[in-house]
Amino acid sequence: MMPLQMFTASVYRMNFFKTMTEDELNIPNKTLDRRKKGRSKDRFYQTVIGLNSLAWLLLIAALIVFHFARPEFITGLQNYWGIEGREVWSQKHLEQLLGILQLCLALSLLVVVLRRRRSRRKTDPFGLNEWFLLVIAGVSLLTLYLTVLS
Repeated sequence: MMPLQMFTASVYRMNFFKTMTEDELNIPNKTLDRRKKGRSKDRFYQTVIGLNSLAWLLLIAALIVFHFARPEFITGLQNYWGIEGREVWSQKHLEQLLGILQLCLALSLLVVVLRRRRSRRKTDPFGLNEWFLLVIAGVSLLTLYLTVLS
């Protein structure tokens, strides 16, 4: 016999290619497999959703702070009655607004990166709301830096 034939004969005699059961393969408990769990029970997914929700709440907070930071709109009636209005940005509120928007931008970027690292299939949802939040926070910060702080 040739050496290759002797090797294949010995492999078949050792029953090397037999079908193994799950117990023999030492597969961990199927209930703990992360791919078998629903998304609502996955701790990582819950964390990403929580961070995304927090980022959207920060954007709403930024809109509220923006209302108080911007100059007041002075109408003709206010001018006629002599009612004074603030014509400059409130520095205290502007600093808060910048901090909130920077935090919102950082959180939304973190969510996009975490979701990108976890989603590996073509069928996984794209997550457009994360990208919208990222663009809104980025454009808002850019606009403030270019118009107010320059």
